[in-house]
Amino acid sequence: MRTTSLGSRGPLVGAVGLGCMGMTHAYDPAGRDDATSIAVIREAVDLGVTLIDTADVYGPFTNEELVGRALGAGLRDGVVLATKVGLTFDGADLASGGQLVRNGRPEHIRQAVDASLRRLGTDRIDLYQLHRIDPEVPIEETWGAMAEAVAAGKVLRLGLSEVSVDEIRRAQAVHPVASVQSELSLWTRDPLAEVLPYCESEGIGFLPFSPLGRGFLTGSIGSADDLPADDWRRTLPRFQEDALAANQALVDAVRAIAERRGATPAQTALAWVIAQGQYVVPIPGTKTPKYLADNAGAASVELTPEELAQLDALPAPSGSRY
Repeated sequence: MRTTSLGSRGPLVGAVGLGCMGMTHAYDPAGRDDATSIAVIREAVDLGVTLIDTADVYGPFTNEELVGRALGAGLRDGVVLATKVGLTFDGADLASGGQLVRNGRPEHIRQAVDASLRRLGTDRIDLYQLHRIDPEVPIEETWGAMAEAVAAGKVLRLGLSEVSVDEIRRAQAVHPVASVQSELSLWTRDPLAEVLPYCESEGIGFLPFSPLGRGFLTGSIGSADDLPADDWRRTLPRFQEDALAANQALVDAVRAIAERRGATPAQTALAWVIAQGQYVVPIPGTKTPKYLADNAGAASVELTPEELAQLDALPAPSGSRY
């Protein structure tokens, strides 16, 4: 796989990364299999997918443990290992009805980084990201605690997730921002207005999560019935029947270009995301070998200016993100 830089001062990574959330969290609980997920992570590295993204809250905690086991067989030094901090559950996990709570208190950060290192089975985290900003804690205090982890050699770089330009600037005043992670796809284009242009101008890497519209842009979800009964996506506005029907035009446009190119809809949708900036590295999630290979193949798909313009002109999706 061709490589790109994670920002102007960042390491080289494969042009497509791997999001590991769905292996233990939120999507299709009955379809999870740790052995298969571990095999997928190891195959990803073989394919050149070298940015591996997880978080302490996924599971919670089990995702980092899974990733740690997968990379423990001599693969750790060949990847850029990214995890996150700043979200917790209040008493239960997602499947049990738990609510996500933001926690950016410095004392939590200090404890969480050590816990993540233990679960991941590593001596350093290559990219430590603030999952969400805690409105009760000034970002300067949270970011300062994360910078302490860099100074201690526990973390190499720091990243933010789902932030505004002003919040990026405030963090930069304390410690360099290596990356920003936000949802970006053909059905979530909000970062294109301000955040992504700012990241490009500052040489900050940009990591789009859900670059396939939580699977919708692959063309495999035509109805909520195509999702497992206990899948978290069933609760989201865009996966309600009226919204799915209205958003089908997006899938049809992607499929038409894919067929002309001899590519898959997933590869076409990912190629559009990659084309949005020099330092854009999408992190599609999968726990299936077939879809892993499909996603990795997007690094070889280069859309023409006409195709990009056609996709740029698609209407905004029906339904809010959450």
